[in-house]
Amino acid sequence: MVAIKKSIIGDHSQVEPFINEIMVLSQINHKNVVKLLGCCLETPVPLLVYEYVTHGSLFDHVHNTAGSSFLPWETRLRIATETAEALCYLHSAASVPIIHRDIKLANILLDENYTAKVSDFGASRLVLSDQAQITTIVQGTFGYLDPECMHTGQLTEKSDVYSFGVVLIELLTGRKAICLERSEEQKILVMYFVSLMKKDQLHDIVDPRLLNDTNFEQLKEVATLARQCVRVKGEERPTMKEVAHELAGMQAMEMYSWGKRNLQVEESEHLLAEELKNIYWDNATNHGV
Repeated sequence: MVAIKKSIIGDHSQVEPFINEIMVLSQINHKNVVKLLGCCLETPVPLLVYEYVTHGSLFDHVHNTAGSSFLPWETRLRIATETAEALCYLHSAASVPIIHRDIKLANILLDENYTAKVSDFGASRLVLSDQAQITTIVQGTFGYLDPECMHTGQLTEKSDVYSFGVVLIELLTGRKAICLERSEEQKILVMYFVSLMKKDQLHDIVDPRLLNDTNFEQLKEVATLARQCVRVKGEERPTMKEVAHELAGMQAMEMYSWGKRNLQVEESEHLLAEELKNIYWDNATNHGV
């Protein structure tokens, strides 16, 4: 099974993004980027053929659209780590560095194992060796847009870092990047999140379904990283390589803690079984069995 993306008939403005997507994806080979299998530009409308990614988008699951399943924190952290690694690859390891330019929950797809697949490279830009920044018209999705790029028109890799920071905040809070139904101070998620972080009130905005007795410190670490990613000045944000490294370390600790908890449960069950066996034999001996 494959997924086919096609432009609107008669809309010539969509042809350029399609060709751009082909150019960009031809440079990419990464397990966490959706694979382009083929294309056809000779049909009445351009067609792109992708691998089919079965479990929809991260947006569907975080915001529970169409009855999508709830993602526990461990899964969210892994997906965030995989997405960060994909962006790190785009910025640092692809044959030509690539700025995605539209990172958001809806562009992170999930396969049957809930593995992240970054998609939609129609707005992406290849970065030539002599370009530290690109002057361009602002493109992307409101709520995820880098404010520095909006102000200056200068696109850099740090624009993706900002958008990824918004993704982290959505994963932590379960709230949408923009929600016009909320009060004025809460409509723009980034601004509300940062204001609460400044007052050390993270507890007031974290999705309560994610909390348990052991993980709040890790949630705080991810929140701190997210806040660094959404700093107004791009030069003050970390690189995606640094972000990916931080998240990978947190995920390793999470897996260690999970394994340790399981081991403790197994040890407790073993001790309980031994205790019950001793009680049984004591009773049997006392009653002459």
